Amino acid sequence: MVKSRIPAPRRSLLLGASALLGTSALLVACGAQGSPSALGDAAHRTASPSASTSAGPSGAAGGDPSVAARPTPGGDAETTAAPTRTPSPSASSSPTPAAPSSSPYASPSAPRTTVPAQPGPSGTPGGASHASATNVLRHTASGGRTVALTFDDGPGPATGQVLDLLAQYGAKATFCEIGDNAKTRPAAVQRILAEGHRLCDHTVDHPQPMHTQTHEQQVAEIRDAKADIERAAGGSPTITWWRAPGGDFTAENERIGADLGMKSLGWTVDPRDWSRPGVQAIVSTVQQNLRPGGVVLMHDGGGDRSQTVAALKQLLPWMVAQGYTFDFPQS
Repeated sequence: MVKSRIPAPRRSLLLGASALLGTSALLVACGAQGSPSALGDAAHRTASPSASTSAGPSGAAGGDPSVAARPTPGGDAETTAAPTRTPSPSASSSPTPAAPSSSPYASPSAPRTTVPAQPGPSGTPGGASHASATNVLRHTASGGRTVALTFDDGPGPATGQVLDLLAQYGAKATFCEIGDNAKTRPAAVQRILAEGHRLCDHTVDHPQPMHTQTHEQQVAEIRDAKADIERAAGGSPTITWWRAPGGDFTAENERIGADLGMKSLGWTVDPRDWSRPGVQAIVSTVQQNLRPGGVVLMHDGGGDRSQTVAALKQLLPWMVAQGYTFDFPQS
């Protein structure tokens, strides 16, 4: 049989028609163009990830919802950037609740001589880092087996009881007084001096933390308290020391005290009696931490001092039995 030849132009037309029919049949079998099944995979591959599917910090989807999705290229980075986050406090950084106290004059557990911020040259807070005080006194004048008892935040209702106990054991002490309290209890100030004890300036109203005050405010706190105590005492009593509230001594306020003729008085033993931890806790802390030449911090003002008085009834005979004699701080 002789095959008939189809001219080239007609053959091209027939091949094109066959290809078109085959494509249409394929589309019918797979779904019409533009349907979800035709576009699904391509659309999924090109879609930008949304915030709901973004990986969290651990790399898994559905992570920390507080972390925003990264902005898409060309997006508004300022409005879509991740917000600043405040980390949740860990167990190690959680603040320890302070012991309950009725005293507005709470002192820390140890004297603090380095603090983080200092007033600038203009006297406003927020300047360069504070320089530490370098001449805070923490020893008795005589040394040896002596102890210096100091009482803060008075005079108060307990001051008379403290004085009675000191007289019973022939003990001398130093009273670091609040200027406002000295003004309201001048008789107690006068009795302190009359019985051979010493006075110490403890600021007008016990600001804490003191280093955050302006230079002028710190000057007023120290200077005016000294004047208040002197007036309450009558005459011109010698006030050798000043003590910063909470032991917040800095080079700045140390210089202020020195310019007013007073030295900075610290301590070596703090039973935190102001927090009323219990009579035996006060007694044990002093007995365990007292060393010859030490300075003990206690309180005769600023709140209920019945525990302090009860502890002193035990501590004074114990000190005598241990061979301690009573002295004043270095001057």
